[in-house]
Amino acid sequence: MLRTTASRVLDDNDRDEVLALLDTDPVANVFVASRVRSVGLNPARLGGQMWGFGSRGGLTSLCYAGANLVPVNAGPEAVHAFADRARRQGRRCSSIVGPADAVEPLWERLEPYWGPARAVRWAQPLMATATPAPIPPDPLVRRVRPEEFETLFPACVAMFTEEVGISPEAGDGGALYRSRVAELIRIGRSYARIDDGTVVFKAEIGAVTPQACQIQGVWVDPAWRGRGHAATGMAAVVEQALACFAPVVSLYVNDYNAPARSAYRKAGFTEVGTFMSVLF
Repeated sequence: MLRTTASRVLDDNDRDEVLALLDTDPVANVFVASRVRSVGLNPARLGGQMWGFGSRGGLTSLCYAGANLVPVNAGPEAVHAFADRARRQGRRCSSIVGPADAVEPLWERLEPYWGPARAVRWAQPLMATATPAPIPPDPLVRRVRPEEFETLFPACVAMFTEEVGISPEAGDGGALYRSRVAELIRIGRSYARIDDGTVVFKAEIGAVTPQACQIQGVWVDPAWRGRGHAATGMAAVVEQALACFAPVVSLYVNDYNAPARSAYRKAGFTEVGTFMSVLF
């Protein structure tokens, strides 16, 4: 058995060291880094705990434990320590997500206690670009306006249900999801092509740091698929993201989603890593 030191719950005194560690891979760590930069490490504001592996001044690994469980720079000993804490605490997250080389052994240790999972996405290419797309962007893709929330929201629900396998309106009736969609519109990070009240294409910029941003929620209305809207729509979002938010734009995609991967490549994305997700 691996000999490990225990993980510990971090607080705002660890913020600078945490951000320095997150910045070693700003593309892979953009989601966690955006949370820490926005609200710090106090669990009440963070929406969960940040676990650290290594002593203060010698921090080597992190694990965000909130709605998602997200390991960061976690080698075998850190994975063992995080799995031990997660097992003792009990499952409070809806997914485990992050670099496959950490999520896979983490899930291997947690599955006997937390399993079975509803779905496991074993390989999700992490893709990124730092340049405008080599194809013309769709000129009709633009920021969604607050008064268009009711038009956009059904498309967001359809995207989530198709991607995750359950409706975001389950449980709390969709209150939390509605709030998140509205917030992304309010802060100017929701983009769509809306033709005569129909959402043809949509995507959001879900996480932003000074180094990178991450696109999420990419969706094309099924009636409009196969016409190139995903590629040209993504080209438009990339153009806006590079101009307004960060020097690198990223996303991750299921390996079996060949049409999406093709569209992203046409929009200039290349693979820079592999994520894995375990969904509950």
